[in-house]
Amino acid sequence: MELWFTERHTPNVKFSIKVDRQLYSGNSEFQRIDVFQSKEFGRFLTLDGYMMLTEKDEFIYHEMITHVPMAVHPDPQNILVIGAGDGGVVRELTRYNCVKNIDLVEIDELVVEVSRKFLPSTACRLDDKRVNIFYEDGVKFIRRCENKYDVIIVDSTDPFGPGEGLFTKEFYGSCFKALKRDGIMVNQHESPFYAEDALAMQRSHKRIVKSFPVSRVYQAHIPTYPSGHWLFGFASKKYHPVRDYNGTKWSMLGISTKYYNTHLHTGAFYLPNYVEEMLRDVE
Repeated sequence: MELWFTERHTPNVKFSIKVDRQLYSGNSEFQRIDVFQSKEFGRFLTLDGYMMLTEKDEFIYHEMITHVPMAVHPDPQNILVIGAGDGGVVRELTRYNCVKNIDLVEIDELVVEVSRKFLPSTACRLDDKRVNIFYEDGVKFIRRCENKYDVIIVDSTDPFGPGEGLFTKEFYGSCFKALKRDGIMVNQHESPFYAEDALAMQRSHKRIVKSFPVSRVYQAHIPTYPSGHWLFGFASKKYHPVRDYNGTKWSMLGISTKYYNTHLHTGAFYLPNYVEEMLRDVE
């Protein structure tokens, strides 16, 4: 008998991966957590039946949500990561020698424990001495912060369940307050392709635009996410992601990547016309 993992992308579209075996299944206080083994994508993590990452394509998401803001900010030393209990963002951040402190705020401790055990390639740097892990609600955590962080990376789940509060106007306002005067915030911005996802993307963008003087959207191709076309939001108090970007300076750091590069950084901000129209509709 064949075992398949299937995720509903729309009422008319489903995405399936053939599974060799299920490595873990459990329920935390917040959600159901599953880890599967597959031939095509290696191990993959799902929360409440929604794909979070696979070993085969996670590098795309984690490199693009991390290196874009880190390459724009001239001196990112103090970083806040909200969500990201799988450790992928932290792994990329620890490659920067300039980083002195990383605060990781994850609401679900079990996600971290499961990732450490079953996804060591992403959770491999959670024990770095610069990393401080806080198991609490990111919305409540950031309310207590002011003028503290150079970069905030919001690696949230979709805008429902445990991640719902990370898409509100109040939350983005708190992020603005928690950043230093030249701080940058980046968030996963959903997909523009399917109608339900596109509405969530527009709502998020509208709220960020109202909170930050600089707000741009960029894209990446992630095969296991709905439609494969995924967006990220770049918001800053000061820096433009292209005009204030020094690709030569970033290249001199010698960080080896599989997806991100200096040409792609600039190109990622040039969006298809239909996406530009969606963004203009809510700006």
